Order: sequence, then C-alpha cells, then structure tokens
Amino acid sequence: MSKTKTAFFCQNCGHESVKWVGQCPSCGKWNSFVEELLQKDKGKDENEWKELNGEKRRNRIIPIQDVITTEEKRINSNDPELDRVLGGGIVPGSLVLVAGEPGIGKSTLFLQIGLGLKKIKVLYISGEESEQQIRMRADRLPASDNKDFFLLTETSIEIIFQEIKKLKPQLVIVDSIQTLQTQLIESSPGSVSQIRECAAEFQRFAKETNIPVFLIGHITKDGSIAGPKILEHMVDTVLQFEGDQHYAYRILRTLKNRFGSSAELGIYEMTDRGMRGVINPSEILITQKDEQLSGIAIAATIEGMRPLLVEVQALVTPSVYGTPQRTVTGFDLRRLQLLLAVLEKRGGFHFGLKDVFLNIAGGIKVEDPSMDLAVLCALLSSFEDQPLPQQICFAGEVGLSGEIRAVNRIEQRVAEAEKLGFEKIIVSKYNHAYQKGSKKPSQIEVVTMGRVEEVYKYLF
Repeated sequence: MSKTKTAFFCQNCGHESVKWVGQCPSCGKWNSFVEELLQKDKGKDENEWKELNGEKRRNRIIPIQDVITTEEKRINSNDPELDRVLGGGIVPGSLVLVAGEPGIGKSTLFLQIGLGLKKIKVLYISGEESEQQIRMRADRLPASDNKDFFLLTETSIEIIFQEIKKLKPQLVIVDSIQTLQTQLIESSPGSVSQIRECAAEFQRFAKETNIPVFLIGHITKDGSIAGPKILEHMVDTVLQFEGDQHYAYRILRTLKNRFGSSAELGIYEMTDRGMRGVINPSEILITQKDEQLSGIAIAATIEGMRPLLVEVQALVTPSVYGTPQRTVTGFDLRRLQLLLAVLEKRGGFHFGLKDVFLNIAGGIKVEDPSMDLAVLCALLSSFEDQPLPQQICFAGEVGLSGEIRAVNRIEQRVAEAEKLGFEKIIVSKYNHAYQKGSKKPSQIEVVTMGRVEEVYKYLF
C-alpha cells in the first residue's frame, strides 16, 4: 500500500509548496494555503471503471503502426448547433467543459439536450438546484416526458460515483463542477484544489468507461473560467456560452476542441419553450428597413465553417464634450482606432474632432478581420451622411497602408450574399478566386478593388 503524500496549495492561484507559507509567492494573497492530498491510498478501487461497459481495457505498450484507426462513431445530440460546435456530434469518452455567465441559459440548454436524447440513458447531476426546481424548468421544455432521463441532486463525488455504478448511464451532465467536493480535500467547494480533483475524477471515469461527460462551469468577473487553468487543459473540449441578456440570441463558441475545429459557432434564440437553434442567422443579423439610412454597411464574415452576413452600424458626430469618444459594441476598440488612423492618414478624413460610435447588430461579437472594409464604409457613410446602396455588402481586411487585403474562403462569403439577394459584393483584387478568367457567380456582381480611396470614389 502506497504512502499518503500531502502538499500545500494556494486556493487563489493553485501554487504548490512543500510547507505552509503566510503569503503566496505567486499571487501575493495572504493565508491562502491549505494542505491537500497529493497521492491517496490505492486499494481495490484501482480498476473500478474498467468493466462498467462490459469491456476490459488493457494498458500496454504497442508500436504506433499496430494502432487500428477507425472513424470515431459519434452520438447525435438532436441539436444541430451543438453537433456543429463539437465537430459532428458527441464523441464517446470525451470530457466537455461549458462555461458562461450566470443566467445566460447553460442549465436550460443542457437540460433540453439531455431530455431530447432518446434511447440513451442520461444522468443529470445538479449541485445547485433541487429536483422540484429542475422539474419545473423541464415542464416548459419539449420532450419533458423522457423516461431515460435521470436526476441526481448531490455534491459529494464519492456518493455521485456510487450512484453512477448503480445506474450505468450512457451520458453524464454535471451542473456545475464548482459545486462538487471530495472528502480527500479539506477546502470548500469551488476552490482551486476541489475543482482540480473533481475534474480529474470525471476525466478518469470518462476515459476508462468511454462515457461522455459534460461539465458546466462558472466564469469569474473578468470573463475567465473559474478554477485552475489546468481545468481547461484536462478536458477535451471547451465551449463558451455567451450573449447579452437584453437580447434573445445566445452564441455557443468553441475555444478548444480535440475532435474538430476550434473556431465553430452555434447560435440559439431564447424562447419560453427553451433554446431554439437558429438555422439561418444572417437573416436575423440584418435589420429589415424600409428606408435607406446612413452609417449602415453589411459585412460578409466567416465564423468557423459558417458564413454570416452581419450589419455594422456607425455614428460619427462632432464632439461637444471636449475629448472625442470612441464607443464600440461587438467589435474590437483597438481595431476601430486603427481604421480611424488609416482614414486620417490615407484618406484625409478628420475624425480627430468627432465622436465615433460603432455597433454590431444582433448583440453578437465578431472577430473576423474581414469586417474591416464594412466598418470603414459604415464610418465613411456616417461621416458624409450618405446612405450606402442597400443591395451591396463587403468582405476585406484593411491594411495600415490603406490597401484592401485578401480574405480566406471568399467563395462561401459570395455564395451566402447571393443567397440573401445581394446584387454586389466588394472584395479585394488580391483574392485570386475572382481574377480574370475565373468562373464567377451569375446572380451577384463581384467588384474587386485594391485601395480604400477606390472604394470611396466608387461609393460616394
């Protein structure tokens, strides 16, 4: 029997020390060190998960040539948006961390996904709500009569795994990892060490039983996932659930994915019947207006594999409060300042004495550099107080020299604009797909330009 080893860990940052110290040398916090177990005694439970699914795993050294590769069979979640961000479905044995702000709808979304899985035994573990509260929410959701959906309201890891052995579920949802605790560690639930140890137990369970586990997590006030950074390294996939609570739309964004693209995006609409996946988000991100208004431009962007057409709204007014303001919603403020500097230097437009306000319609946050050209044209439209033509959109990155740079996957952007009825799209002349001699779409005119000055002369 191995000897039990202990060490001292900072509950704020996770710094390890062989002895207790008053102030953490890493983060500077006082009285934050707690003694924890490093290596617990291993007895009969060493192989407790080896045969839960009826197949015994053998751990042995083999040459890489002897590894048989087969296409991973994924579980269809009956939710197209979740399947997209996971890379095509739920991978058996995967550990998925889902983080988001309080009240954004994480619990509602995964309660709905669990209820929608038919012929799969799902265990929903809640450390935050009672059975009655979960049932009240489930009654508002479709498919609330799923007989293969089971609830467990418990925070002790030891009791949870005892119940898992009895039930033998095929998928586990934990809401939330910050509420769980193990008897091996003396600190309170939600501390760095408790989160690390509980996540490690679920990681071992998922890998040895081939049962997928979803961990719902909290975020801190600065937007990062609560707990140690090692939590994000341990899991296979990290999903961020975000959105403005004043809007009905929510975004499920992939931050890390070992089984697919890490740039995918799923869009949901919050309704009184739960979360509804948005099939064509471009239509909801473009305002349907009866009259032409200045300061509005449409950008053809790409999020993951999905093309999106997004409305950019700009307002440029003379500054009357002294220092000019720069206010941005859904776009990078530093990127806006860069584009304003390009317009000042290369175009001769004096924005230095103007207040500039920029908004991405729909409450979403877009990071695609191809937004630059649409933002720049929206700023010029508001500056000149002249509306842009309604049936024109933009896709291009703007360089510091005022050149319009090429963007990737231009064919998908053009096809999305054509599908939504746009007549023209302005792109960089350096996009080789639309040089002379290439096959161009019939319903939309692709206008290629190389400089910001050319775009200004073309539009105004």
